[in-house]
Amino acid sequence: MANITDIITNLETPTWLDTGDNAWQLTAASFVALQSVPGLCVLYAGLVKKKWAINSMFMSFYAFAMVLICWVIWAYKIAFGEYMLPFAGRPGPVLTMDSTIGQSSLPSANVMQNYPQATMIYFQFVFAAITLVLVAGAYLARMNFTAWMIFVPLWLTFSYCVGAYSLWGGGFLFQLGVLDYSGGYVIHLSSGTAGFVGAWWIGPRLKADRENFQPNNIVLMMVGAGILWVGWNGFNGGDPYAASPDAGVAVLNTNIATAFSMLTWTAMDIIFYKKPSIIGAINGMITGLVVITPAAGFVAGWGAITMGFFSGTIPWLSMNIAGKRWRLFTHHVDDCLGITHTHMVAGLLGGFLTGIFATDTGVYAFGTTSGGGAIMGNGRQVWVQIVGALFVIGWNVVWTSLIMMFIKYVLRVPLRMSDEACLIGDDAVHGEEAYCFSDDNVSGLVPTLTTEMRANEKMTILHGRDLEEGNNGSSMNSPGKENGSGDGEIKID
Repeated sequence: MANITDIITNLETPTWLDTGDNAWQLTAASFVALQSVPGLCVLYAGLVKKKWAINSMFMSFYAFAMVLICWVIWAYKIAFGEYMLPFAGRPGPVLTMDSTIGQSSLPSANVMQNYPQATMIYFQFVFAAITLVLVAGAYLARMNFTAWMIFVPLWLTFSYCVGAYSLWGGGFLFQLGVLDYSGGYVIHLSSGTAGFVGAWWIGPRLKADRENFQPNNIVLMMVGAGILWVGWNGFNGGDPYAASPDAGVAVLNTNIATAFSMLTWTAMDIIFYKKPSIIGAINGMITGLVVITPAAGFVAGWGAITMGFFSGTIPWLSMNIAGKRWRLFTHHVDDCLGITHTHMVAGLLGGFLTGIFATDTGVYAFGTTSGGGAIMGNGRQVWVQIVGALFVIGWNVVWTSLIMMFIKYVLRVPLRMSDEACLIGDDAVHGEEAYCFSDDNVSGLVPTLTTEMRANEKMTILHGRDLEEGNNGSSMNSPGKENGSGDGEIKID
């Protein structure tokens, strides 16, 4: 009987368990989960046209669920398991009681945590999930949902897990000394790169949607933005893997950089457009969150302010100058929500600035020994950060392209919706509408059969008939992309 009592005691309160660390880690993970569901779901739904609210939420919702199932069956061990390759662990399931109730460890990184493995598995899952949700932001309003269903597990396996193992799980970039506190490279640079590359493969939205993509609910968008900002406390505060002093520093720096970035972006809008914009302020908030992520617990408060200034200016220039004037973005890469600018540019910037502003105190408090960044006399760290960024960008360019080609040419699944579906939106793709009012006397709130018939008539004219006004039926196809580049404007009167 005594033996059974000892077993029960060891399972309930093992000697390695720190209940404070465990409680904070589960809380931080829940904060990050809320960033995706409902945070980014409702932010996306408010930012797109009304006809795409359901589809944008569903792409995020699906990714969250699919990533979890893949994560526990094979993906977690690729990212955080035992060594197999310099950039990947050995795949396998984490579904038995023995594999989840014991003490958490990252074997390739040779570190252990004072809570069960189940806590670490869930914490790392929510990071993987939000990365796919961020990628979706670049593909909205035209990606074939079936193609997205296939894309999610493939990109998680061959892209995200490789970055996570290389930088966090004990892989070659971890051994090299690349600093990425909470995912500036693993999450934001990778998702931004995949968004940019994938948007090229899928092709653009309809021309009418690109020219007029008025957000349908800015209040809803603001709710999502608020959840995202507050949820980031778990995003960065959870990555010391303990309720440590450095976790508090990370949370404070996260909010400092975000606030300064938002204010800087707003100032840029006032200077150049003469009006402050709430959508612009949200973009500035996001770039601030992204840029501080690789540096959160490494930098001092003045470093966070400096990084917030750069995140409110350089991505602003990228989005408002390059994004609106460069032919690459205006004709070839239709990044629907600007993920390239808010995550790829800001993630790259944050990783580079980490190499400059990281302090030795912050680095040591995190448990590493790189000695800080250039301000501490360690100029090598800047070059190490550049090497890490080049690997993440290069890997994602190649593997996002390979996955897109596999879906399109091997599986024969179109990457892009038909033009008819793009014109109608949620009702054509899901048979649902976001705002389901019961008052039949209020016209225009839900699609009618007449609306769909008129849309189909317009598509028939577009693909084969000359319009009386002299429209010569310009082609909607673009070489190297899915059918429908959006060159012909379509309107429902």
